[in-house]
Amino acid sequence: MAQETGSLLVVIDVGNTNTVFGVYDGDRLIHDVRLSTATERTADELGALLLPLFARADLELSAAGGVVVSSVVPPLQAVFDRLAREYFGCEPFFVEPGIRTGMVIRYDSPGEVGADRIVNAVAARELFGSPVVVVDFGTATTFDLINAAGEYAGGIIAPGITISAEALFLHAARLYRVDIRKPAQLIGRNTAGAIQAGIYYGYVGLVDGILERLHGEVPGLRAVVATGGQAEMIAEGSRYITHTEPLLTLVGLRLLYERNRGV
Repeated sequence: MAQETGSLLVVIDVGNTNTVFGVYDGDRLIHDVRLSTATERTADELGALLLPLFARADLELSAAGGVVVSSVVPPLQAVFDRLAREYFGCEPFFVEPGIRTGMVIRYDSPGEVGADRIVNAVAARELFGSPVVVVDFGTATTFDLINAAGEYAGGIIAPGITISAEALFLHAARLYRVDIRKPAQLIGRNTAGAIQAGIYYGYVGLVDGILERLHGEVPGLRAVVATGGQAEMIAEGSRYITHTEPLLTLVGLRLLYERNRGV
């Protein structure tokens, strides 16, 4: 059944690789769509892609009563501003320095922290309490700490698993691309299996090595929350990840919209 005009909140997470659109009815996520992020794509092209994807879920773009956007791709801000105004009929709310987060940012230059990292921190604290660590598997893999006082205490940035694998394929002429997934066994019996084992277990080792050090520095961690497209795959092999929330950023966007626009 189609929703009434103005009854829904559209949350948009613009990442370097993918852009995720979520639709909330109150505090319930009722639909989500993932598109590749393309800097050359126009607002009209995005609208044309979204119309049938929303219609398939019996949703209309005009049903949006609010739009909130988190973006780590500055050139696309104008595109999503126009998309919100012309297709959703709303003035968008952008997550940027100066908004009300309800969280102290303990960073030398708070404006340097990516919007997605703050959004994730807000959501993780709301869902799990603090201290808590968020591991976000994207183009880069970020580890963000919310301390016992509920403050954003800083983080760690590592190359993402996909771009790490691409570097291997680019510079090793005789190694070919393989699907990045957990292999059936540790010891590969062919080149594809050996590459998959090296990428997967090597990356799990990176993640757990950092998390082990964080556990040593931050006693009493309530949770280590993994999010992003590869969260569940890596969590399966990790000794330290306790929860997976692939759409954690969408939760944080809803919370920040409510705190700033008073839904």
